[in-house]
Amino acid sequence: METKVVIIPGNGAGDVHCANWYGWAHKTLNKSNITCLLENMPDPVTAKESVWIPFMRDKLNCDEHTVIIGHSSGAEAAMRYAETNTVKGLILVSACVTDLGDDLEKASGYYNRPWEWDHIKSNTKFIVQFGSTDDPFIPWSEQQLVADGLASDLQQFDDRGHFQNSHFPELINVVNKHIN
Repeated sequence: METKVVIIPGNGAGDVHCANWYGWAHKTLNKSNITCLLENMPDPVTAKESVWIPFMRDKLNCDEHTVIIGHSSGAEAAMRYAETNTVKGLILVSACVTDLGDDLEKASGYYNRPWEWDHIKSNTKFIVQFGSTDDPFIPWSEQQLVADGLASDLQQFDDRGHFQNSHFPELINVVNKHIN
């Protein structure tokens, strides 16, 4: 079966096709004959795990042939999804492990229990992580905890902030490396 890519955006992104690099990556991957799905998520502000995980399973059909790209809250959704579901791989962008004291993040439900790092690793063939030391929302220490827990292939930057640019060529390179 053909590998597909699913982009899970951060919360509050509005129309995801116009937000950050999501639409650009979606178009770029599909133009290169890689099936890529990008959908506006239900409950886009709070990004509740109880809503997003079933959507990923039932609507986006994330399975063992899927590479999930998760940004910010989408990265946490991707990690929680992989705790109990097999996927081909994870590409995490601006991932964290706690709600950082933010009530909205706390309400999402991702941070109310320990992360099952071993389950995530055993349910994926690869995990790549993009993080930037100058992220204004996610401290580097949080991103490093994800990298340590998952033994991810950490791509560290010092000038990307929260990865909210309109283009993200390094992401496309990583997808191509693991699919082709």
